[in-house]
Amino acid sequence: MPGTRLLTVLAVALFVSCVANACGGGNDKTTTETGSGASKQAGDITGDGSSTVFPITEAVVEEFGKTHDTRVTVGISGTGGGFQKFCNSETDFNDASRPIKEAEKDACANDGIEYVEFQIAYDGISVVVNPSSTFVDCLKYDELRRIWEPSSTINNWSQVRPGFPDKPLKLYGPGTDSGTFDYFTASIVGAEDSSRSDYTASEDDNVLVQGISGDEGALGYFGYAYYVENREKLRLLGIDPGSGCVSPSPETILDGRYTPLSRPLYIYFNKEALKRPEVQEFVRFYLTAGVALVSQVGYVAATDEIYQEGLAKLALPR
Repeated sequence: MPGTRLLTVLAVALFVSCVANACGGGNDKTTTETGSGASKQAGDITGDGSSTVFPITEAVVEEFGKTHDTRVTVGISGTGGGFQKFCNSETDFNDASRPIKEAEKDACANDGIEYVEFQIAYDGISVVVNPSSTFVDCLKYDELRRIWEPSSTINNWSQVRPGFPDKPLKLYGPGTDSGTFDYFTASIVGAEDSSRSDYTASEDDNVLVQGISGDEGALGYFGYAYYVENREKLRLLGIDPGSGCVSPSPETILDGRYTPLSRPLYIYFNKEALKRPEVQEFVRFYLTAGVALVSQVGYVAATDEIYQEGLAKLALPR
């Protein structure tokens, strides 16, 4: 469901609605606008943030719009770029592929922004190569670290492991405003934001998919849903942290076997915005009817207990 439709939505407008009976009242290049340059109106719901979480939110917004009457707009600036807007009162919610950082908490507090965190799914950051790279099925944790650490000079597959071919290695990954970048560098390199910089970076995972699928020596990483939607264009690798090779799948992501790259996904809502009935209804829809859409776009649904905890934060009936 991300894929072709997602590309269309990113290029055009995400125009959908909210609550007929209650409404009345990193990169900005990938921002999706509602309408044709329409400005925000009373009753609109605005969001931004993670490209990883975007496919879920996009699917929820589309379904929500079939029965409700308020516009919901969603941009893709990356988790960090989205939090900048969120803490500057520019948006009602932020899609996030990692928890909010202390500096972002401070920025929100300085602007008087209080927020509520909702976990909405699980993801397994997927390491992929071009389909022509049939010589590799799995990379060891240490090999992945040596490829991506800041001091790395690895630019050929033969440098990764004896027996690998003499083939140029070209890297693709999220930009520095991405929560996926933060999580991957912390988990694999050992320190958040610690990464070599000589790679093709984008906050739009579709750009990464296109790059890797068109480059025979490519290796990159992004959210699991983007692999699922483009599996015919990519080759998924397993990761061996030292206890054996494990590939991401709904089962290994949920039970934690796909370590260290399994992670929860979130949406953060401005607490003041949550006082509006149309916003409450959108979040309630997200945590109930929207749950079925999580697996449809390629991610892993959280437990019922987690969704019930989210609903309790809204003080809505379960």
